[in-house]
Amino acid sequence: MIGSNTNRFSRQEGLVPKEQLESLAISVIGVGAIGRQVALQLASLGARHITLVDFDAVEEVNITTQGYLWEDLGKFKVLATAEAISRIDPVIQASQVVDRFRPSQPMGDAIFCCVDSISVRGAIWRSAGKNAQFWVDGRMLGEVIRVLTVAGEEGRDYYPTTLFAQSEAMTGGCTARGVIYTAAIAAGLMTQQFTRWLRGLPTDKDLSLNLLASELTVAEPAKITA
Repeated sequence: MIGSNTNRFSRQEGLVPKEQLESLAISVIGVGAIGRQVALQLASLGARHITLVDFDAVEEVNITTQGYLWEDLGKFKVLATAEAISRIDPVIQASQVVDRFRPSQPMGDAIFCCVDSISVRGAIWRSAGKNAQFWVDGRMLGEVIRVLTVAGEEGRDYYPTTLFAQSEAMTGGCTARGVIYTAAIAAGLMTQQFTRWLRGLPTDKDLSLNLLASELTVAEPAKITA
């Protein structure tokens, strides 16, 4: 009901620490398939400071695979995503960086790496990852998802081992083949690792999900003690 006094966060209390989330500066690098979904989920969760980094503009194919709207065609993706965030909650500060990632760009306390190149991931990690309190990298190809998380010191030594040479990567960008539901699920897994960190719970450093085979694999699953 419009104009009611209902707290929009009431149904997620206990799952998402509101005050802690509101105080964090968050960077989403790459707002393509996964990154756009991440940004919108963070906005719905209650993030207040989100920086969007991407140099690309919306094309027709992005409507199908990335969740952009027909009216977004030709706009920079960071602008179209910032506008969508504003419609979720106009209080949110959604800063836009229309550029590739550059080491000179200030990054937030939490970084969501949503680019489609191993070499670019490595460059961002070496420049910004070492200073991030929380880092999560989402990768997808078709119906296969991989989410890699560094929370504090958890996963910090492991993550660089996943940055294999670009020549060993599959042909094409990791989002060269994709569907919107894979991107949305990948984003959900990334934000779920984020909220675990916010609650002081262990995170999973390496999680893979094959939707076609219905297989979930977690490297050394996080152990939650009662």
